Amino acid sequence: MPRLIKRYESRKLYDTEESRYVSLDELAEWIRGGADVQVVDNSTGADVTAQTLTQIILDEGRRGTSLLPTELLHDLVRAGQRAVESGVEQVQHRVDRFVQASIDRFGPVRRAREEMDRLRNRLEELESSLSRLEESGIEKNAPARPRKRTAGDKVASRPVRRKKGES
Repeated sequence: MPRLIKRYESRKLYDTEESRYVSLDELAEWIRGGADVQVVDNSTGADVTAQTLTQIILDEGRRGTSLLPTELLHDLVRAGQRAVESGVEQVQHRVDRFVQASIDRFGPVRRAREEMDRLRNRLEELESSLSRLEESGIEKNAPARPRKRTAGDKVASRPVRRKKGES
């Protein structure tokens, strides 16, 4: 866990571990010794570690005590620009993945709704057919009713049985 340093409006740095104010030089020594620090603005809680580390490098450069070669400083400036560009690309890539995942999630939902609409339409067609059948006198699960005979219907003749000896 990094060592927590609070920065006040007066730009004073307060080490919460040792409960005392510290200088930028002390922070630099701790970092060179392998310590991790986190600097937060006391009033807002914002992380200002990167600004503080940059200030350490700047102060050492002004005093001429910086051990950083010019080439490395150029690379840091370039890396900063690349980091911004890379960050934008990463955000764009993540947005693209999110949009695609959303489409993938909604695709099956859309297809299911389309299928439900087709089934609903088919059910309406079947209900309409049943209604027409009921209106024409054929009811569901009822035996067929014999049709009334009309004058034009032909009556089937039955064979006449004759007794023996009759011709």
